[in-house]
Amino acid sequence: MKGYSGTVKKHSTQTKEKPVSTRREEDDLPPMTEAELAQAQIVPRVKTLRRVLRLTQEQFSERYGIPLGTLRDWEQGAKEPDTAAKSYIRCIMGDAEGVARAFKRIPPAPGAGE
Repeated sequence: MKGYSGTVKKHSTQTKEKPVSTRREEDDLPPMTEAELAQAQIVPRVKTLRRVLRLTQEQFSERYGIPLGTLRDWEQGAKEPDTAAKSYIRCIMGDAEGVARAFKRIPPAPGAGE
């Protein structure tokens, strides 16, 4: 999946629960087949980042100036962030608090909100 920056979440096909173990299940799993990969759920990176920051979509949108509809489209896989947005997301990943502070200091563009 060239150009995609998300991660893939594997779905279990087993119905019986396994005993709890300290070993990671993925250590014992063989690589996914093409068919399994095609059926795998895609989890966009921005959604993972937002959850790590413990922010709602609304909070993330407000804090980093990303339109709520755009954020939802990215998280649902309807659209993929463009190159500039991917760079901005990487900045947030590197220093979420610093980016939030910097964004607060940026005055609104002339005519914004009209």
